[in-house]
Amino acid sequence: MRRFFADFSGQSAAMGIFAAIVGYTSSVAVVINGMLAVGASHEQAASGLAILGVTMGFTAIGLSLVSRIPISIAWTLPGMALLSTLPVPAGGYSAAVGAFIVTGMLIVLAGLWTQFGRLVTRIPGPIANAMLAGILFKLCLAPFDALHETPKLAALVILTWLVVGRFHRLWAAPAALLVAVASMSFAGPQHAQTFSLPALAWVSPRFDWHTVVSIALPLFIVTMASQNIPGFAVLSTYGYEAPARPSFLATGAASAISALLGAPGINLAAVTAALCAGPDAHAQPERRYPAAVVAGLVYAVVLPPVSSIVITLVSASSSPILIEAAAGLALTGAFSSSLFGAMRDEQQRLPALATFLVTASGFSLYGIGGAFWGLCAGLVIHLLYAVRRSGV
Repeated sequence: MRRFFADFSGQSAAMGIFAAIVGYTSSVAVVINGMLAVGASHEQAASGLAILGVTMGFTAIGLSLVSRIPISIAWTLPGMALLSTLPVPAGGYSAAVGAFIVTGMLIVLAGLWTQFGRLVTRIPGPIANAMLAGILFKLCLAPFDALHETPKLAALVILTWLVVGRFHRLWAAPAALLVAVASMSFAGPQHAQTFSLPALAWVSPRFDWHTVVSIALPLFIVTMASQNIPGFAVLSTYGYEAPARPSFLATGAASAISALLGAPGINLAAVTAALCAGPDAHAQPERRYPAAVVAGLVYAVVLPPVSSIVITLVSASSSPILIEAAAGLALTGAFSSSLFGAMRDEQQRLPALATFLVTASGFSLYGIGGAFWGLCAGLVIHLLYAVRRSGV
């Protein structure tokens, strides 16, 4: 700790606070939407959101202090988008929690067995991006669905996002969320709302193979391909070599354990990693890790009570469409990036297009969702064309 206090600075503290607030407010709507979509009650969603803050915070603090690298931790935004597109599993939220535990254990396995982790990274980038784009597609339509259901309030949310984004892109999604929550509060039922600290709710897991294939496998793949790998890449850009095995073991184990309290899971961050690892955190690279530690403290201590307030406002609303709209706006950047990554390689365009269309269609077979079948379709076409190009 003496080394930490010697490296600590007001600049790194300010950037850590900024990274935590932006990381949380820019995507919390997606997380709430995802948990509610797969059957979480409002009490379970409040518990999951609160424990997510705690696990993100303390995991980031521990990894950053041990490695002296600004390792930022976040929830899996693409994974939460995936949940938002799925129907409630047959076993309810208990079955979803069982899938969250399996996902966490798969990440632990990737840390223990390096060959398994490498197998995931061998999935062609265009196909992985296409699956993510297919997951995000319907969610990005939510703002326009909201325009149909509640045109004035939805237009206000969208206009806020556009205007704020014109001047400061990072604050666009948080501003849209703030307007959405305020609109739901004023437009909802006029009865007294009481706020209290979130109560942790135990969720007994249920393991069902349909749910594991529909949720756990796609969730693991998008977490690895769209969060963990980019997280390492961002740190590498700033000259840091983050330890892969401890990172996977810590985030995977924390995800599996916190799932019992309703939390969907955590992983390496990308956007907030850039904030904490960049020169704005400190001119000297070796003194930037306190920014990730401060961000972790904000996640663990300050934001869980905020979760209770947000969930209370959502539960008091007769329709969550504005939260869905805010979530869709927050995901537009990720959708455009993933769609571009899917289609830019001409040789991989057909497998990627098949993956995107099957995933976006919501196709389901044997109780297994479209993300899995989209991935299968893309890989089959990829292998078929690879064989043809090789002349076999």
